[in-house]
Amino acid sequence: MLAAAPVSSTLGGVARAQAPAMGETSVGAVCFLARAAFWGAEAGLARRVGQSRLALLGAGGWEDGAAALRAEARAQFLLLPPGGTGGGGEARGGRTGAAYYAGLGLAFAAAEQRHGAAYLTAVIGVESAGWGTRGVYAEVGLGGGVRLAAGLRWRRVPAWWP
Repeated sequence: MLAAAPVSSTLGGVARAQAPAMGETSVGAVCFLARAAFWGAEAGLARRVGQSRLALLGAGGWEDGAAALRAEARAQFLLLPPGGTGGGGEARGGRTGAAYYAGLGLAFAAAEQRHGAAYLTAVIGVESAGWGTRGVYAEVGLGGGVRLAAGLRWRRVPAWWP
């Protein structure tokens, strides 16, 4: 019984410090530099829990003067600034601090004049206000060419979250 007390108090502290699940929406510009360059607009939906994010992205644009589409699913790991967990009386400076992330995923790209192709993707990025309700992001990656993207990201933070 006495041995269980430290374990339960430790687990209780972890539960209080865990970050809530957040929905995210993003809009931005994207280009892929490859044999045929793709330029376009991108929109995405994501679910973030703690330091992990699952994202679905779609982009439409032009590749060699023809209409092109790209869809991507990605899992990411975020290195968030301190202050977002709400535990331990930390300063809330994390709402405005930069967050860095890396991710792996799968993408499908198709163009009007080309056959579709699937790619494994890897990306690294940085976003502002990792714990705030909105911020900007920039990322670079590989998968069907060199990926460059930048845009805005909104987070739906639960009302009870400090």
